[in-house]
Amino acid sequence: MMNLNCRILSPGSLAEVLQLLADQNSSTKILAGGTDVVTGIKQGSKRFINTDLLVDINRIPEIKNIKKDKNKITIGAGVTFSDLCASEIISNDLPILKKAASTIGSMQIRNRATIAGNFVNNAPCADTVPALLVYNAVLEIESLTSKKEISLQEFLSGPYKTQLKPGEIVTKIIIPVPDDNYRGDFYKLGRRRAVAISRLTLAVLVRHENNTIKDIRISSGAITPIGTRFQNLEKFASRKNFDENLCRELSQKIGEEVLAATGLRWSSAYKLPVIQQMLFQLLMNLR
Repeated sequence: MMNLNCRILSPGSLAEVLQLLADQNSSTKILAGGTDVVTGIKQGSKRFINTDLLVDINRIPEIKNIKKDKNKITIGAGVTFSDLCASEIISNDLPILKKAASTIGSMQIRNRATIAGNFVNNAPCADTVPALLVYNAVLEIESLTSKKEISLQEFLSGPYKTQLKPGEIVTKIIIPVPDDNYRGDFYKLGRRRAVAISRLTLAVLVRHENNTIKDIRISSGAITPIGTRFQNLEKFASRKNFDENLCRELSQKIGEEVLAATGLRWSSAYKLPVIQQMLFQLLMNLR
């Protein structure tokens, strides 16, 4: 049994959750899968050290569904990575997200950890963030008195920091369904093949016609302080011929973009060539 030195409440509906969050203060934390929160509390992380109440949302049916409605897919915040991997909707329409989810931790972790917990915790190594960014994910956030939508990129404000305010909870992830002309891929580099924290992640989604790029989206995780879309690269590639020369140019430029975002670090000599080669390989495979 867990000994976390704090109270745990398990409401049975979203309405109860919102009321509890409204009645509490900033020392209240939401408990979803618990793979970050519980370990953070037990390790004495300063992000969780003052936590005195955990609101367990595991029994909330409203946030456990994956639905497709015409041109959008809605994923409940409480959906686990195992749920994502088993979903035909995700497999058919959002394969980059499925691939990213399948790389996370062990089966036991994937059975517990949730999609919203991954980006609400906002560790730089959050594996699903690059995939969600290239899919233009939008979050639905609720409190007792309001409901709003915000893009994932805007939501992520810094390492382990987001725009989520006290009293609020992410309830849904909303993703426009890419048309059949889009192709994409995800690549993760860790210290080992499985149960590995990401050292570098990269997601690419591209649509091209007659070998001309009509739309391209490139995002990374782990190598940048937070998951990031490389919009300068995307603009540079737009309407250009999707050939090997362009792939090389984009691969060179991503090194420059990462260096601009992070500054020169002791790991730059290793990481920059690796991310450049990762992007080149992904692009060449998508041509």
